[in-house]
Amino acid sequence: MSLASVRELGRPAADVLAQWQAREDEVKAAACDAGVWSMDQVSGRSGLELFTAMMDGQLPPPPITQVLGYVMVEAGAGRVIFQGKPDLSYYNPLGSVHGGWFATLLDSAVACAVQSTLPAGRSYTTLELKVNMIKALTVKVPLVRAEGRVVHAGRQTAVAEGSLYGADGTLYAHATTTCLIFDLPGAR
Repeated sequence: MSLASVRELGRPAADVLAQWQAREDEVKAAACDAGVWSMDQVSGRSGLELFTAMMDGQLPPPPITQVLGYVMVEAGAGRVIFQGKPDLSYYNPLGSVHGGWFATLLDSAVACAVQSTLPAGRSYTTLELKVNMIKALTVKVPLVRAEGRVVHAGRQTAVAEGSLYGADGTLYAHATTTCLIFDLPGAR
């Protein structure tokens, strides 16, 4: 569900929040222990196939998702959503969630949106990431979603944008990224 969908549906935030929590519980129940994918696991799979396998528990989620308390909950071609819980352990000295947490969720969403468009044997690296923090986050916000959407996917570069928002439609941050696309070593 995109930020626009949350606002357009006019559903109570409590209903959206319950739906989000149910999806997170489903993904976490299927998940295997966190880890790093081997080349054997990656070989022959598109970006979207990798994410589907991860959410189905066939591949491990990356360790950073456990450290920073977020999980991929949706993936489609050119669109990925991560969900996280603001936590006191992510606070800065000013009494709110550190901007680095915002940036990490958004970086994951926009970069993985790019990866979701890549065929087997192709990968990417981030060339640039820009994040605008719009509103402070505290533990009073139970869940947020970082949604990444591809704007352009070319042979050598891709551009994506993302939004970090709450179940009530509140926008907390916006991001853009540019990624370099390349062949994996030994592929093709």
